[in-house]
Parts: sequence; C-alpha cells; structure tokens
Amino acid sequence: MTTVPSRAVPTVEGVGPLLRAWREQRRVSQLELALRADSSARHISFIETGRSRPSEEMVLRLAEQLEVPMRERNALLLAAGYAPRFPHTPLDDPSLDALRDGIQRLIGGFEPYPALVVDARYDVVAANRGVMALFDGVPEELLEPPLNAVRLTLHPRGLAPRILNLREWRGHLLEQMRRHIALHRSEPLRALYEEVSAYPVPESGERLAEEPEEPVAYFALPMVIEHEGRRLSFVSSISTFNTPMDVTVAELAVETLLPADPATAKYLQSWLS
Repeated sequence: MTTVPSRAVPTVEGVGPLLRAWREQRRVSQLELALRADSSARHISFIETGRSRPSEEMVLRLAEQLEVPMRERNALLLAAGYAPRFPHTPLDDPSLDALRDGIQRLIGGFEPYPALVVDARYDVVAANRGVMALFDGVPEELLEPPLNAVRLTLHPRGLAPRILNLREWRGHLLEQMRRHIALHRSEPLRALYEEVSAYPVPESGERLAEEPEEPVAYFALPMVIEHEGRRLSFVSSISTFNTPMDVTVAELAVETLLPADPATAKYLQSWLS
C-alpha cells in the first residue's frame, strides 16, 4: 500500500522557516526563487534565517512564485506579522449568493452529463441530477452530509463494486490525492487519504455489464461503471475559478463526467428524460 510521508508545517515561529519549507517542497533553490521574485539569493537567505523581515509585498510575491495555496498565504502573512489578505467566506454567506446561483446554473447546464462541485477535502457542495442518479443504490449512511466524493467512489459499499476498471480508477484518484496533499499539506486531507487507501478493493461487477459492440480508443483514462445493467464510460474534466480572491472560492473545483464513447452519450440523452 502506497503511503504519503508526513510533511507537517514547521512549528518554529516566524515566516522564514515556513517559506524555506515551501521552497524545499517545491525543489527550488534560493537563487532560482530570487530570480523569479526579482530579489537576491542573499536576501532570500536572510528572510529564511530570520535575519531580515520581509515586507508584506515580498511575502505575497514569494508565495506566488512558490505556488502556495491561498489559505496558506494567509498563514505566511500572519507569521510575518501582517493581517491576512484573503477572506474565508462561508459558502452559505449572502455575499456569495451570485456564486452559488452560478454554480447551480453551470452544473445544471451539463445535464444529462453528471457534474458536481467539491471543496478542498472533496466534500460535495453541489451536484446535478446526473450525479445523484449514479448514486442510486448507495446505502443511506454514505449519503449523509457531508457527502465526500472520494469516499463514495472508493467505499466497498459505495460505487466501487460497480466500477469495472476499479484498480486503474482507484490508482488515479489516490495519485490525485497525493498531489493535493503535497500542494496543500492538509491534515484532514491526509486523514481522508489514509482512510480510503485502506479500503479493501471489492470485486467489480464486470460480468453484469455487456461488453461494447466495438473496441473504443479512449482519449483519456475512463471510469467504466455498471449502471442498471449497462456499461457506461466517463472521462473526468476538472475546472477551477480563475484568479480567486477568497479562500473558499479558491478551493472549489467543478468536475464533469463526459461520455467517453458513443453508446454512453446515446444512453445519457434518454437517461433523465
């Protein structure tokens, strides 16, 4: 079983050790970072060792070059003695009414194709009828809020027994989680990874689904799933908001499942009619 080594955020006070940890995680030298941030390797060294206190602008510039997630940029600012720059607005706040309405219209417009929106922990914050149709037959306890997309997919009583190429799709999801853990260094996300990676891999229902009439040349790794005795193939597309200014918005991702073969596309057209 593949595991992810722990990379806890340093507990040393000050922004220097935090910036050094991000730089080392990104495998960027002090000189390379200095060139990217229009600074000097000497100044970067002084910041990391605490001999120099960076300006607020410099903290944000270094965080940008190191691709530090927005939530952690606030932590860097606090460690440097500055106020957080980016708000973290609850998704149900009235100020995000336009966002929520836009999300619902977006995923509704994808029907009959399944589409959902997840946060940084893969908790589902919105889903269209196509997604909920895929969840038919899943035990009620797994559908209690908050719904978690990865847990529902890989749980032995969730979608896992119906996914015909489960080992390949499971490997894809776990690798995606490992990349997110390396990027965000989130302990809740790490705990979720440890939970779902330990699930037993059930036998798929491949014998229940009819084979495609003709071989399909897939253009991306599909999720092949049995649904009501039919073999459906989907490829996943994920999009995020461009230049977000709020932590909540920055951590949202819209995932759509597009038909990967003509038979699936044809079936979906009559699925929700």
